[in-house]
Amino acid sequence: MHTGSPLLPARVALVTGGNKGIGRSIALQLATRGWDVILTYRSDPAAARSVAADIARQGRDVMTLALDVTDSGSFPACLAEMTGWLQSRGQGRKLDALINNAGAHAPASFGAITADDIDLLHALHFKGPLLLTQALSPLLADGARIVNLSSSLTRHTAAGSLVYAAMKGALEVMTRYLALELGPRGITVNAVAPGPTQTDFFGGAVRDNPDVQRYVSDHTALGRPGHAEDIGAMVAALVGPDNHWVTAQRIEVGGGILL
Repeated sequence: MHTGSPLLPARVALVTGGNKGIGRSIALQLATRGWDVILTYRSDPAAARSVAADIARQGRDVMTLALDVTDSGSFPACLAEMTGWLQSRGQGRKLDALINNAGAHAPASFGAITADDIDLLHALHFKGPLLLTQALSPLLADGARIVNLSSSLTRHTAAGSLVYAAMKGALEVMTRYLALELGPRGITVNAVAPGPTQTDFFGGAVRDNPDVQRYVSDHTALGRPGHAEDIGAMVAALVGPDNHWVTAQRIEVGGGILL
């Protein structure tokens, strides 16, 4: 889906998994701040179209693109499509921000972890973001921003999240190394680590289960679970022009969960 005018020289952000939850909020918050958005989705194209319509109503350009971040073989075709869209907006247009948000959980107790669980979460949360960032590097403008979505679970623990948290930990290490590698181009790289947030993630437990909501609220300094908008606002602020000197950082956005 392509909407809007190619004539406006706004900044352009790519948000993976931008059709739902935190990714949706990030895309909408960016549009509110004057960004044009490329949002990707692996499933539920109707949700992607809905977000795109909301962005277009704000007068921003938007592109939706089917992308499975675990399938690096599909990256060249996606890259070509993005390049064509950027060029249609004006010669030399590039990406000003990359938000590696797409992800999922596969909860399992230690004794039930399978090789497939490890492979899936590795591909989603480390291998995929690394190879996608590498593939997109020529499209990133000098001075661009990269934000990798991590998790508060790299700091505290929760049963069933061993593999997920370990892969997010690897993503945080990758964040620091990419900050070093891409620093000469003025590109900043940071990780944003949401705490428990009311989305459909983790089976929607934080959103739908009163017992989980009560536990999270009782163990959070600010007294409630997070909302997707809390995370979207942080990411949108982090990629803004005032934060050009922030790089290689992990910023937890969890209201003070399990301090």
